[in-house]
Amino acid sequence: MSQPGGGSPIRVTVEARAHGWRLDHYLVRLYPNFSRARFQASIAAEAVTVNGLFAKSSRRLRVNDVIELSLPEESEPRVEAEELPLTVLYEDEHLVAIDKSADMIVHPGRGQSRGTLVAALQFHFDSLSDVGGALRPGIVHRLDRDTTGVMVVAKNNQVHHKLSRQFELREVTKRYHAICWGSPELDSDYIETHLAASRRNREKMKVVPEGGKARHAETFYEVLERFERTSYLRLSPRTGRTHQLRVHLSYLGHPVLADRLYGGVRSEGLELPIRRQALHARSLELTHPVTGRSIRFEAPLPDDFRQTLECLRPGGTGVGS
Repeated sequence: MSQPGGGSPIRVTVEARAHGWRLDHYLVRLYPNFSRARFQASIAAEAVTVNGLFAKSSRRLRVNDVIELSLPEESEPRVEAEELPLTVLYEDEHLVAIDKSADMIVHPGRGQSRGTLVAALQFHFDSLSDVGGALRPGIVHRLDRDTTGVMVVAKNNQVHHKLSRQFELREVTKRYHAICWGSPELDSDYIETHLAASRRNREKMKVVPEGGKARHAETFYEVLERFERTSYLRLSPRTGRTHQLRVHLSYLGHPVLADRLYGGVRSEGLELPIRRQALHARSLELTHPVTGRSIRFEAPLPDDFRQTLECLRPGGTGVGS
């Protein structure tokens, strides 16, 4: 079997926590850039084996099963390269770390096909992994449209698989900075809940009871500074759920400043520079997939975030009458 573009087949050894999972469900969890339907089509086309044998989507996995797979050739159009500004924090022959700007979606979707991060990546780099498909070259993980900060990008499929594995096994250390409304009662604490998509608004996530489609989510927070009506936090997600940090802070009653989706747009007499959710992926620490060394990428606070902090600090100009 071969990968699109002539890459090597993917080989995965099933870990203990996935014992008993369906094959298609496991592959979606492992490679979330692909839909379940895509994996089911790949399995039906006999492009997936378990322990050397073709399997059904419903096949229940056991610890140490060896999965080999290749994905069908892409039928969807590729992203056209665009000469867009891109801030590179680190680059070698295997991977790139970039500082994503605000108001930039990672890949095409929901009516927006231009001005994406992948279009910029296509322009700036000759080689990118294609594990995520033609619309997601190089993309190992994502940030929300208006969240800024560090993202790591894979230049080839082997590196992509190894990075994805680190994210899946929670071996990557992520640090975010946020400005939230109000003042958390504790200087530091864990937020541990279950999250699922809202039935009323499919773009939103919400805290729900355990069970069903709910997924465990855990965040550690620390208060860095307290202001009159807001606080400056450092957030360390232990899991990587959609909108996790934004939902968790809203759940505490301290939504991210200017977060339109989760209750962070308030007047309260403040005039501040930031016009998007005040959330920044400050740093990312992982094991280099080729050298085996620990490597840390760090993105400075963007201007609108830094200027907002200056306004909120004593003597700042952000507090109205």
